[in-house]
Amino acid sequence: MTRSWRTFAAAALAVTLTASMAACASGASGDAGSAGHQTVLRWSMGLPTSWDPVASRTGFDINTISLAYASLTQLDAKGDVTPGLAKSWKYDATGKAITFTLREGLKFSDGTPLDAEAVKAHFERGKTQADSHLRDQLADLAGVTADSSTQVTLHLSEVDYQIPYLVAGRTGAIASPAAAEDPAKLAIDPVGAGPFVLTEFVPESHATFVKNKDYWDAKDIHIDKLELSTALDAATVVSAVQSGSVDVARLPATQLDQAKAAGLNVTIADTLAVNDASLNLNKAPLNDPAVIEALRYTFDRKAFVDAITAGKGTAVHQPFPKGYIAYNPEVEKLWSYDPAKARQILSDAGYKDGQLSIEITAHAGGELDAQLTQSQLKAVGIDSTIRLVPAGSTTWQDDVYVAKSPQLALDGTIGRESPVANLLATYGPAGIMNLSGPHSSPEFQKALDAVRATPIDSPDYPTVLRAAVRAGVEQSPTNYLYTSPWIFISAPAVSDLNLLPSQVRWEGVRVDG
Repeated sequence: MTRSWRTFAAAALAVTLTASMAACASGASGDAGSAGHQTVLRWSMGLPTSWDPVASRTGFDINTISLAYASLTQLDAKGDVTPGLAKSWKYDATGKAITFTLREGLKFSDGTPLDAEAVKAHFERGKTQADSHLRDQLADLAGVTADSSTQVTLHLSEVDYQIPYLVAGRTGAIASPAAAEDPAKLAIDPVGAGPFVLTEFVPESHATFVKNKDYWDAKDIHIDKLELSTALDAATVVSAVQSGSVDVARLPATQLDQAKAAGLNVTIADTLAVNDASLNLNKAPLNDPAVIEALRYTFDRKAFVDAITAGKGTAVHQPFPKGYIAYNPEVEKLWSYDPAKARQILSDAGYKDGQLSIEITAHAGGELDAQLTQSQLKAVGIDSTIRLVPAGSTTWQDDVYVAKSPQLALDGTIGRESPVANLLATYGPAGIMNLSGPHSSPEFQKALDAVRATPIDSPDYPTVLRAAVRAGVEQSPTNYLYTSPWIFISAPAVSDLNLLPSQVRWEGVRVDG
């Protein structure tokens, strides 16, 4: 039923840099609701693109929608698939059908039952809803049957042994069918069976949750009230936690020394997050193979690691970190940082210095990434301009992920629960992070099919998976640059942050008064 993602190096082994500041997070000590006290935690992270798991656009959304929703399975700190809403699962002999057995007595926060029929409705909606962002992940789902109140079977058109991993994220985050009758309302008012229930939502501002006493693992939730807000400006993160207006927030690596000097807790944990320079083959001059080849040698990844992650990340040429089962060491040998070679390739193609110009699209707050990129492009004779997309807006999703308008976008993948899902997102024809979509080579798609058809516990699985990674990297113009660890700052009263490689969870987290 469970299978390790092999040796993800130091996966989620958090290093806590404790300090002695006397300030504390709001709320009283003890378990949620104990002794009549209300434990409150304020978390600055950002809001999801949609509160509907089917319409949610990005893998990063799992961090916030998992407040309101539970998934069929979960991943632990080692990357193993563990029970969630489903207490067990089993493939048939063909590998084309997998039956999940649900826990007894599950219900949604609206009081309706979370049974096999509800799970069936979720996957059918994922296949058919007009704004679904699960369709590519469910492409091989031929049908769903509710075999009993607690048993539901996914019938596949092709063999796919990735399903238990896939449903540990948004794809398996089950929403109430009754609430989903109005998808527009569900997008702003989630109704799931997760650890918390939404009580207030102000778009582009904040969301307030209270503990869901009916959550299947409620005994491990020690927070009565969780207030989620948009991400803070990098310059204000430390002062916000220091003042008590926020209890937990992501911390830019450049602020590490300031946070420790302020006496706050800093927790660092490995993730599946990898940052990249996404390139668009559909936009000139990137439709010229010579320009794409030159850019393979343009980026000084170590400079990004040093400047952006304060040396906490690592240089990488693929959408997976070293130590993870999908990481292919052979990919790292394909290209190297060689600006002289990049210049020569452009010169041989007839381009003079300054003749080429590229617009760099970056998130507001990512100015340093953009400036480094601009400097490194300039070093090979390519001029550029920078366009910053406001933080917290939907512009990035609309412009980059849907319209695919930029020439070059500085982006990143947080990873997906399934490596195949991540490869689809980054390199697939409908991949949200494939800026060159629908470009996706037949060789890559064939390699991906081979991964799906290989059991996770097969000795051939790592080799087949890594072959698909190499096929994806070679057929895509995108340059992956560096890994980004989780770096969180928290008030001294907050303990046991639960930072998994692909998402943040709140089981076990405590706030002590």
